[in-house]
Amino acid sequence: MEVKKLDLIIRNAKLRNKEGLWDIGVEKGKIKAIANHLEAKAAEEIDANGKLTVPSFIDPHIHLDKVNIVEVVRPNVTGTLKEAIEIIWDKKARYTIEDIVERAGDVIRRGVLNGTTRMRTHVDVDTIGGLKPLEGVIAAKNKFKDIMDIETIAFPQEGIIKDPGCEKLMWEAMGMGADIVGGMPANENTPDDSRKHVEICFDIAEKYNADVDMHVDETDDPFYRTLEILADETIKRGWQGRVTAGHTCALAAYDDHYAGYVIEKVKKAGINMITNPVTNLVLQGRNDKQPIRRGITRVKELLAAGVTVSFGQDCVKDTFYPFGSADMLQVALVTAHAAQMTLPHEIEKVFDMITCDAAKILRLENYGLEEGKDADIVILDALTINDAIRLQPSRLYVIKGGKVIAKNEYKRELTI
Repeated sequence: MEVKKLDLIIRNAKLRNKEGLWDIGVEKGKIKAIANHLEAKAAEEIDANGKLTVPSFIDPHIHLDKVNIVEVVRPNVTGTLKEAIEIIWDKKARYTIEDIVERAGDVIRRGVLNGTTRMRTHVDVDTIGGLKPLEGVIAAKNKFKDIMDIETIAFPQEGIIKDPGCEKLMWEAMGMGADIVGGMPANENTPDDSRKHVEICFDIAEKYNADVDMHVDETDDPFYRTLEILADETIKRGWQGRVTAGHTCALAAYDDHYAGYVIEKVKKAGINMITNPVTNLVLQGRNDKQPIRRGITRVKELLAAGVTVSFGQDCVKDTFYPFGSADMLQVALVTAHAAQMTLPHEIEKVFDMITCDAAKILRLENYGLEEGKDADIVILDALTINDAIRLQPSRLYVIKGGKVIAKNEYKRELTI
C-alpha cells in the first residue's frame, strides 16, 4: 500500500512471525500501513535498526492506591496476606489525594518507560478509607491520561458482608466513575456470605453494565471454593466473557479431580484468569515445610483448557510485596520460571500474556500491530521474544497514539 503523507514512520522494524524488516506508517494515532518499504514521508521518522517492534505492554492487574508505602509502614513480619492487609489499615485511613497521585504517578511513569501504556488497577473501597483511594487514583488517571490508559476497579478487599457500609460505598464508587466491579469473596466469614458477596457484585455490574474482575481464593487452603461460585454466577447472569478471576491460588491446592471440574466450569463461563506470581510466590506457602507450594494457579492446565490467562505486576513496594518496578518483562521472566514455561512456544505464550491476551481480557478492539489498530508500539533493544524476556532490554522507543512518549538508551561496554 502506497501512502503519500504520514505523521510517523518506523523504518526497518523486526516484527513477530514475519520475515525481513518492515516499515510502519502512522496517521492520526492509527497504524495506516505496514510494508517492506513505504514510499512516503512523515513529520517524524524512526529507524528501528532491525530491532523487535511490538504492541505496547498491558498490565491487567495492579493496585495503584497502595504502591510505594513499604517504607512508611511497619514490616510484614509473617510475610502473609492476612498481615499485609492489616498493616495497611492505618495508612489507608490517612490517605490523601495528593499522596496517592504522587505514589501512583511514580509507578505510572516507570511503567511507561518500561513500555506499558495501559493498566487495570484495583482500588480499595471500604469503610476504612472510604472513597478516598478511588478519588486519588481517578486524579492520577486524569493527570497521566496522555501517557497511560487506566481502568479502575472498585475493590472491596475487606469484604462486603463483614464490612457493614461497604456495599453502599461500592454503589457510590461506580457512580463516581469506577469502570469495573471488583470483589474478594473469600474474605468473608462464611461460604453463604461469600456467595452473597458475589451476588451483590453482579447486581452492581448489571446496573452499570460493567465487567467484573475479582480477587478469588488467594489462599493455600483447598477448602475455599469461591471460584466455582463465581463461575456459576457468571453463567446465571449471562456475563460470559466479561468476568476475570485474579490469583486463584487455591486452584493449585485442589485435588486434580476437583481442579479439573472447576476449570471446565471456568471455561464454560468464559472467565479470564490472571495469575500474579511475583506476589504469590512470596505470600503463599508461608506456613509450609518442604516442599513449599509455589503459590500460583494452574497456568498450564488453564491454557490447555482454552482459558485466556494473563498476569500482572500486582504490587510495587507495598505491604504485600517489597519489590516491583512496573516492568512487565521482569514479571514475564518470573512467570516463565514459576509456571515452568520454558519451551519455545511457551515463551511466546508468556509474551502473549502481556500483549494480545491481556488485550482480550480488557476487551480492547483496537489493540495490536496491524493496519487500522491504535499506534501503541514499543521498540525493544532485542531481536527475539526470548531475548526480550531473558534480558529485559531497553525500551528504545515507547509510542502511544502515534506519539513518542518515552525514549531509553542504555549502553554497557567493556573497558578492557
